Order: sequence, then structure tokens, then C-alpha cells
Amino acid sequence: MKILSVVGARPQFVKLAPIDRAAKAAGVEHIIVHTGQHYDPLLSDVFFTELGISAPDVHLGVGSGSHGKQTGAMLAALDDVLLEHQPDWVLVYGDTNSTVAAALSAVKLHIPVAHLEAGLRSFNRRMPEEHNRVMTDHAADLLLAPTQVAVEHLQNEGLGGRTVLVGDVMTDVLYAVRDQIQGAPSPLVSELQLTPGSHYVATIHRAESTDDPDRLAEIATALANLDKPVVLLAHPRVLAKAREHGIELQQGSLMVHEPLPYHDLIASVMASAGVITDSGGLQKEAFLLRVPTTTVRTETEWVETVELGWNVLALSAEEIAAAASRPAPAATDAAPYGDGKAAERVVEVLLRGQR
Repeated sequence: MKILSVVGARPQFVKLAPIDRAAKAAGVEHIIVHTGQHYDPLLSDVFFTELGISAPDVHLGVGSGSHGKQTGAMLAALDDVLLEHQPDWVLVYGDTNSTVAAALSAVKLHIPVAHLEAGLRSFNRRMPEEHNRVMTDHAADLLLAPTQVAVEHLQNEGLGGRTVLVGDVMTDVLYAVRDQIQGAPSPLVSELQLTPGSHYVATIHRAESTDDPDRLAEIATALANLDKPVVLLAHPRVLAKAREHGIELQQGSLMVHEPLPYHDLIASVMASAGVITDSGGLQKEAFLLRVPTTTVRTETEWVETVELGWNVLALSAEEIAAAASRPAPAATDAAPYGDGKAAERVVEVLLRGQR
């Protein structure tokens, strides 16, 4: 059997790692296509090296651009790639432009599509990611759901017959890395002379957080006025938008740092007092590490993190301050994201559905 994975952004590289290992272990031919949606080395190349992922077989080099231009460029390039390789399955990951482009290309060419991380919903139709994931779910032949809540969303949309609960592959990676780095120091602690547990780690990158200058300024001011130092791991997008809007990020409690390789990111989160983010993946990673999280959004796809008390949604500066400094949540041994063996189940399901 031949699986062709299409990835293009940092969270997808993390999800790709256990799939690549599971495919190799099962003797499955695995073709990796990198769209180039994230082209900064710290958001791309380093993940392949650090997580032991096979080098991409194809690199489209699409780069940045508007949603339409980026998705269109991927579509144009992917048609030729899929026709050349003729996979049994095209496997797409998450909610990016790379995901929806690959799904559309494969469907038009009558190649079966499996969507990993299917069924997540924010119910915020202003998010480009929400459109991407909904369209991909309705186009795909097989929906690989990470949680029971995701399964229920798909059932409510009439897609239950295509849905399989496999667990969350990011849990596979997180648990493996956590065990590897136990006792390893946080690079932020040593580099910035911080005390473990005395600072926050932050990531802000979504369009709704950065495109409006007033909104980005409000978030920056909120972080700068928190009760502990805040290390903002600044995606190139937020740096560019801050420059464009004339917003100073390095102020008050707020310190700016380049993005970290995955192992360093996990070590840094484990050494922090909490995470402040608008990222989907980091909310869940922090929960799995039992680190309190403040999500700078009106909703989350990972509702379990909120229901269990480890994640609080906050929008205004006052809400962000209150959420970040809140008391530690009650301990829990709940495991809504699986047991760390989701990738093996994914490959087994694809093998059973081989055409």
C-alpha cells in the first residue's frame, strides 16, 4: 500500500512524525509532500530532523500569500504530484490551506482521502481554519477523529458512516518527547536567566489576533502587564504584523524570542508557570503536560481542556490577566486524547480500507 501525506505547517510536522514511524513499521510505502506553507527553518526543516521524519519526497515551495493565492498554487502543483505517485490514500492533517488543497485535488482525481484530526469544530465561521476543516471533512472518504467529541460533531453532520475514532497522534509525540527530556533544562530559563515556574510562555499568530492593529496592540499590552515575565515565541507572522502596525512587542513583562524546536518548546512549557496562546496544538500539549493555559480566543476546538479546568478562554486584557494568574486547576487523570498509540491505529485503518 502507498500513503501520500501532505503537510505544510508546524503542527502538521508534529503529527506526521508518528504516522511516518507507524507506516515504516507496517511496511507501508509513505510519500511525504511538503507544500512549503511554513518555510522558515525553525517552523519547518528543524522538525523533520528533530522528530526523525523521513525527508520530504516532494517540496512544492509555495510560501506565503493570501488564502486564495496560496491554496490555488498548491492545487495547481498537487494535481501533477498525485497523478505521478497514484497513492492508495492521500492523508491530510488538520485545518490548514495545505489540507483543503490536497483534499480537493485528490477528490477531483478520484483518489481516496483520509482526514487526520477530523471532526474538530470551533463553530467560528470567521476562522479560515474552520472553513478548511469543514470542507475537508465533507470531501474526505475516511474521517479519523481524535476524540469522542469530534466523533459526535461528525455524526451530527451526517458523516458518522465515514468516521473512525483513533485518538490524537499529537499525544503520541508529546508523550514520547516528554519521556525523552525528563530533567532536561529549559533553554529559555538558562538563556534569559529566568527561574523555573516564574514565567509564562506565549505564542500568538492567528489572523484574528494579528491583522487588526488595535487587537494586536491590546494583546501585546495585556502580556506586557502580566504579573510574571512572558516569553513570546514570535512566529514570523506576528513580527511582520507588529512592524507593519508600528507596535512594540518588547515592553514591560513581555520578552520576544524566536520559535523553538519541538523538544525545546516542550521543555520550556514544562518549566513555565503557564501558557498563553491562540494556537490549537499548544493548548492541548500544555494540557497533556498539565500546565495551565490561557487561550486568547472566543472558542476552542479542544473543549475538553476547558471542561477539565486546565484551559480558560480570554479575550480582553482584563480577562487575559485574570486567567493567567488564576490558581492551579484541580488535578486530573482524564485522558480524552488517547493513549499515545493513535498512529498505529491510523495505519491499521488505512490498511483495512485499501482499495
